[in-house]
Amino acid sequence: MTSNPTITLFEQLLINSPSGGEKEVAKIIQKKLDYIGYAHILDAAGNVLVRLPGKNPNASQIAIAAHMDEIAMVVSSIELNGELRVTRLGGLYPWKLGEGPLDILGDRKIIRGVLSMGSTHTRNASEQPTSWETVRIITGLLPDQLEEIGVRPGTPLLPTKERRGPQIFGDKNDPLICAWTFDDRMGCVTLLRLLDFLKEKSITPFHPTTFAFTTREETGSHGAKYLVRSINPEVFIAIDGCPIPPGSPLKIDGRPGIWSKDRLAQYDQDLIRALSESALEAGTSLQTAVYDAAASDASLVSYALGIPKIACIGHVRENSHGYEVARLSVFDNLLKTLIAFIRSYQ
Repeated sequence: MTSNPTITLFEQLLINSPSGGEKEVAKIIQKKLDYIGYAHILDAAGNVLVRLPGKNPNASQIAIAAHMDEIAMVVSSIELNGELRVTRLGGLYPWKLGEGPLDILGDRKIIRGVLSMGSTHTRNASEQPTSWETVRIITGLLPDQLEEIGVRPGTPLLPTKERRGPQIFGDKNDPLICAWTFDDRMGCVTLLRLLDFLKEKSITPFHPTTFAFTTREETGSHGAKYLVRSINPEVFIAIDGCPIPPGSPLKIDGRPGIWSKDRLAQYDQDLIRALSESALEAGTSLQTAVYDAAASDASLVSYALGIPKIACIGHVRENSHGYEVARLSVFDNLLKTLIAFIRSYQ
């Protein structure tokens, strides 16, 4: 599997990228775009943008986006013994992590800490709650040492590289892939592969199209909102994952998913139909998802700024915002669907 383009790109992008700290991932993406042969810009929000004029330069603008940031933790306070108290940055909860090593991204140095929940040698161990208020980070350093490194309230923390994956397992003819969150570096992988294919085959979209790698989705979609205010697209398509909440009919079977409704917006049904037809043309089909406790770059920009047409399409994944699992074939099927859509959508 080491030659699989999805895995190769994913491994390169699977580095620390907390919301608001996407610069290193952005640098890798810019280098990939240089290699493919695309002009690109880095805007004031930190978004990496590729703008294609379209066959019809007078047609309405389209934006297709994947976000570069990931869920994380941030330091909320520092104890007298140098232990850290933390809270979530985006939709992360401590029961998704368990005890284990973390990278503490100090202003001047990255250091190691251990997320800790205390001893089980208590009479009420089975009833012990798991919340940010009950966990702590052991650093082995004192507050003045942490200050020298640049660890302070607001410093982000993330699982170490050793804990991230990815791993391939299951049926070798149709394997599963798992990692500490695909969200949304796998969307970035798909967008890079899409751009690579368009360049290789000399395909030009009908509409003027901006391909965007956006910032700060997990904390309010600030990058996407800045982009939309800048270019005012009629259509905004987010490439992201499709979680499987309890009772959902979604399955990990190689078919991508498409959002129909979430907690903020109903997605454009004509756009859903167009993408579904593209999936059939590509030899797959889309699973439709309805969410009560989720939002995407697309619904957040629609809710805030009134974008006329939105869609969110992506890989179906188990264990959302944790150690996620997907069918490896879903990423190729997603790519083929987007290629067919770009070729046909007018």
